[in-house]
This record gives sequence, C-alpha cells and structure tokens, in this order.
Amino acid sequence: MKKSNPFEGAIKQMKKAAVKADISSEQLEHLSYPHQQLEVYLHLKKDNGQTQIVRGFRVQHNNWLGPYKGGIRYHNQVDINEVKALAFWMTIKNAVVDVPFGGGKGGIEIDPKTLSNTELERLTREFVQHIAIIVGPDMDVPAPDVNTNGQIMEWFADEYGKIIGKDCPAVVTGKPLHCGGSQGREEATGLGGFYVLEELVEKLKLKRPLKVAIQGFGNVGSHIAILLQQNGYEIIALSDSKGGIYKQDGALDAGSVKECKKINKSIANCYCVDKICGLSRDNKGDITNEKLLELPVDILIPAAMEGVINKKNAPKIKAKIILEMANGPVTSEADQILKKRKIMVVPDVLANSGGVTVSYFEWYQNIKGEKWDLEKVRSKLKDKMVKAFDTVWEIHKKKKVDLRTSAYILALQRLSSKAQKI
Repeated sequence: MKKSNPFEGAIKQMKKAAVKADISSEQLEHLSYPHQQLEVYLHLKKDNGQTQIVRGFRVQHNNWLGPYKGGIRYHNQVDINEVKALAFWMTIKNAVVDVPFGGGKGGIEIDPKTLSNTELERLTREFVQHIAIIVGPDMDVPAPDVNTNGQIMEWFADEYGKIIGKDCPAVVTGKPLHCGGSQGREEATGLGGFYVLEELVEKLKLKRPLKVAIQGFGNVGSHIAILLQQNGYEIIALSDSKGGIYKQDGALDAGSVKECKKINKSIANCYCVDKICGLSRDNKGDITNEKLLELPVDILIPAAMEGVINKKNAPKIKAKIILEMANGPVTSEADQILKKRKIMVVPDVLANSGGVTVSYFEWYQNIKGEKWDLEKVRSKLKDKMVKAFDTVWEIHKKKKVDLRTSAYILALQRLSSKAQKI
C-alpha cells in the first residue's frame, strides 16, 4: 500500500483554512513549498572499524517571522516528505503561539538504539559538520525531537562552536542546564498541552473525572499523564512503541508506570505487583497501540508518531476529544471523518507548542545572557498557551470552523501580516 504523503496533507489543510483567512494567493503559494532543503550522506565510523552510510535531512520551510526553528529526529523511517511536513507545521505552530521563529526540521535515517554512545556522538558531530553552513542563532536553530535529547544538543553546540571558533550556545535549544539550557524545557511540551486542555475543559464545562488514554509514553506522554492524574483526570490506558496497558475499572498511576518503564524499558508487561500503579497480571491489561486508539474514553492523546489516526480507524474512534501531542497524528482524510462525527480535535500546532515556546525562552536567555528561574518560565509558558488557545477559540466560535482550521487562520493572518513588511 502506498504511504501517504504528510506534506501534501498538511498543505491541503492550510489551503482549506486559507479560504477564510486574509492571505494573498501569492503568499499562499510561497508557503506551499519550503525555502530550501538539504540532503546529506554521513559516513558513520562504527566501533568495529566499519563505515555505515547514513542519510540526513534539514528542511527550512519559512522564515518570515524569524530564524528557522525545529527539532532533529533520529529514526529509521525518516524521509524527506515527513521532514518537509514537520518543518511546515513548525512554521504554523510558531505563528499560532506568537514566537519570533520560522519553521524548520531535520532528521537522520537511523535507529539510534542500534548505536553505541560513541557512535551516536560521531554521527551527531558529522551531521553538524554537514549542515553548519545553514544553521546559527540568527539563521536556523535546531532542537531535540524523536530519539534525540539534551546530550545530543550539547554535542551539536560543542561541534558548531569548534567550527566557527567560539562558543555559541544559542545555535540549538533543549540543551542541559550546565551548557545554557533553560529551566522547564524537559516538561514544556507536556505542560503546554495540559494548559490548553484545562482551558478547553473549562470552555466546554466538562466535569471530572474524565477518562484519558495516551498513546506514546516518552517525554511528552509521561509528563502530561502525570499532570492530568494530579488534576482529577483518570488515566486508563498508556502505551509505547512495544505495546501498552489498560485498566477497565479505575485508573493507572502514571508516576509508577513511568518508574516501571525505567526498569523494564517498556510499558508492555509493566505490571505492578504491589498494586501502586493499579494493574496486576490478573487484570489482563495488555493492549495494542491500535486498540488503545479505539477505547471509549473522554480524551484521547496521541503523543507518538504521525498518521496513527487515519481513514481506516477514524470511524472507530470513540473519544469525545483528541488532543494532538504528537506532530500530525491525524491524517487529513481522518480529520474530515472525525469532524463529521463531531469529535473535537485540538490540533498539534496549538496543543504541543509548549516545547517550542520554552525553546524560544532558552534562545532568548542565551542571546541576552540571562537565566530565568523555573517559576518565571512556567508563568510565561502558561500566559503564551492560554492566550494562543483563547485566540484560536475566538476564531472557532466567530467563523464556525473546527479548531484546526481556526489555528491555521490565526497563523496565516500573522504570517501574511509579516510577509507584507518584508
């Protein structure tokens, strides 16, 4: 079966929203293509002395609002259309949350779990050597994404500094604190999504407890799961790439599941014999990622990869609300099915924009030589997320469109306004 092209789907969503936004056809055409894309071939020297050829990408979609901005993912299924879509979504996301960045994204086509730590470092440093000419604090600012982390960003910044001959922490965000990272960056995406969901629950006057299923229990999924549990939501199902667990009666304890995963390296078969997490083998709580998406819950949170909700399974979704914490988890075809079924989708370009918001805070602190405390970061993040949600909600009510369309309208208006001044 032919794999759907996420970039084509993303552009389709934009053009649908453009009908109701004040943007010229010329500007729309400009946004339908990336400014530039770079494909590189890395010669990774393995620990055994052999060389592996690895393909990498960096796509710079648009910089009307500021430097290109977007993460770098290491995944064996990375391809150019995926990276183009992710770069485009970053353009929209930054405009929605109103930070002065454009959209970019990068990826390396490899499974990092097959590499040693020294191989991972060599791969990262060689990638920096290939793309150093097109990145920089005022040009393009990468960050962590799927399977990348603060350590990889530290290697990136260090290698870039060697290339240009001076320290330059602002070249990337998501760094550890000791080399210019920001307080609150690790939980930023999950916390931002939590703020958005709380605003939506209040607008809809929903009563707790609300049942939640979360697909994806990495950094984002685990943080939002714990936050929701602490605030009166019932987490009944969790999964990662190897499978999941489901409790039909009552709720899981997300914090205990997180500790369990640290030991077992997976949620699958992560039972808690002391009943702290609320699940034992007797509960027969195994569940696949596919079945988790179809559970009868109030809120479904896809927090893993793109395209997991598609035209095939969209008719089976039973959740009332979908909070997109992954990038592009709902295909454009599925979006139409969910809309007809009156399932409210909170789009990724709003829901998961907390990460890039705190990335902006980190970049700003690096540029200005400042260090903010955690309370200041969280306060500023909440202000940004609530303001973005309220503006999107206002457009949603005024123009009688779904939340994704209203978020795109907001982004296109801001992009158009800036483009006219360039």
